[in-house]
Amino acid sequence: MSLYSFFKSKGKNGFGYATTAEQVTSGISLDGKTILITGCNSGLGKETARVLAMRGARIFATARTKENADQVCNEIGHDSIGFACELSDPKSVRECISSVKKETKKIDVIICNAGIMALAKLQQSHGYELQFFTNHIGHFILVNGLLKLLADDGRIVVLSSGAHVMAPESGIDFDNLDGKKSYSPWKAYGQSKMANLLFVKELSRSLERTSKTANAVHPGVISTNIGRHMNPVANFAFSLIAPLGFKSVAQGAATTCYAAVHPELNNVSGKYLADCNIAKSRDDADDVDLAQKLWKKSEEIAAKLK
Repeated sequence: MSLYSFFKSKGKNGFGYATTAEQVTSGISLDGKTILITGCNSGLGKETARVLAMRGARIFATARTKENADQVCNEIGHDSIGFACELSDPKSVRECISSVKKETKKIDVIICNAGIMALAKLQQSHGYELQFFTNHIGHFILVNGLLKLLADDGRIVVLSSGAHVMAPESGIDFDNLDGKKSYSPWKAYGQSKMANLLFVKELSRSLERTSKTANAVHPGVISTNIGRHMNPVANFAFSLIAPLGFKSVAQGAATTCYAAVHPELNNVSGKYLADCNIAKSRDDADDVDLAQKLWKKSEEIAAKLK
């Protein structure tokens, strides 16, 4: 437990900064539920999968390779199934969608957990900056491809981040989605996380006449291997301050699990959650025009990809 957790108060629901995924799901039965989680091979994704399987859910675990996904499934058991889903590769994402559809006709929860963070140098996929493409476009294709399978009361949970505040002043720099005009590791990461938030907001609006929901999550600052692409100096600095301010993986997975299965959030949609409570995001995350513009651009990008 970090020292910081002692100074953070709990919300009205009794959950807070130091709440763990096991605590927030205590007493909840997920028997008969199917939950798909991206990025299950380590860190938050693996802990989320473990805890939700422990509560009875059948887990559809995705990772960059089927071997990695299968390894997690072997560990958590409970009739879980592994799928390959490399989010930076549209072909892999669409093959995952096809494979999932062969396994089930209903998914109760889709958790968009996987992501990359603060790449030290500009990298691209299909002509777009890699963090934007992986964290947003990959999940955009996946969720829309599986949306018809979502249960009538199904939930979509997308991991955003408090780092969305680092996004460009415009929210999304549509004229620099390839990163060639300028590139900053944290600004690009922030933009991808802002995109996750805007995606949830617009998706939630499209689900308004249903009992399906979509919410975004800030898991907290956690020392996981998501930082493996960071500048080595920055990664080392993170490791030094981890005992002071970072959440444990068990704490980091709590808000995701809360958003995914807790009864308190029945019919709650379009929200930004942190520390297992509804939180405040940057103001422009609620900009309807910006969200719709991103959605349209994302559709255009996805339509051109093979």
